[in-house]
This record gives sequence, C-alpha cells and structure tokens, in this order.
Amino acid sequence: MRKLIFVWMVLLFVCFANISCGKADSGCTPATVASERATLISYCTTNTINYIEHSSGILYEVINPGTGANPTTSSRVYITYTGKLFNGTVFDAQTNPTGTGWVLNTLIDGWKIGLPLIKKGGRIKLVIPSSLAYGCAGNGNIPSNTPLFFDVTLVDVQ
Repeated sequence: MRKLIFVWMVLLFVCFANISCGKADSGCTPATVASERATLISYCTTNTINYIEHSSGILYEVINPGTGANPTTSSRVYITYTGKLFNGTVFDAQTNPTGTGWVLNTLIDGWKIGLPLIKKGGRIKLVIPSSLAYGCAGNGNIPSNTPLFFDVTLVDVQ
C-alpha cells in the first residue's frame, strides 16, 4: 500500500512539475531576421518584387498606396490576400473580404508592421521573415522558421 501511495505521489509531483514549467522545449532555435535576409532578397529578385526594406526586416512593395485611412493596430481590417511559401505553395487565401474583419493587433507581427504602410484600397506585397510570422511554432502546413510571402489588398479599415 505504501508503495502505491509513493508511486502516486511521484506521479503527481511529475505532473505538477511539468505544468509549472510550461510547454516542453521544441528544440527549435528561432531564425533571426539577419540569417534569413539573403533568402528574402533572393525571393524578391526571383519574383520581380521591387522591394523596400523596412527596419524590422520585412521586404515590401507597395503596388497601390490606397487613398483612404491607414489602419492602426486597433483597426478592424477587411482584406483579400494570398499567402505563399517560398516554393510557390499557396497555404492560405481569401478572396472575399467579408470573411476577414480582423483586429490588426491579433494578426502576425509582419501584418501589424506591413498593413499600416498602405491606406484603404491599397495593395502591398509582403516578404516576411519567419520571426515576424509564425517562428518556431509554425502553423498548420507552415513549417517552423519559414519566411512567408503575402499579396494583400486592404479593402476596408474600421
């Protein structure tokens, strides 16, 4: 009986220790913006994106600056977009802006930085380092440490 109680106590301790330490280490080391810079530039060159480099490390090309309001992080943005991996695989797309309407602050850092560079009605191409996208976590079919490309049209800002 004492052995059983001891085993249960050890198991409870291990469970509480794991909970208190949070998520287990995934073993992934986040890629730095600097380590991905050459890859981002190569993608732009290959895909004829006439980029500007933002201080964050994002490369972008404003296709149409728009004429309406600029979004802020608290704005609700209605957009159409295509998201691609650098191998050309489309991992997400939205052609109907009514399917969006997200508060900008809830989106990836690359969008928080990139979308305010245009106004309502504008269009931008964003080449985003992995650390400003999904980093080590990845997301669905986006592997960890994967830089991303987005072609985004800002349909409305509220």
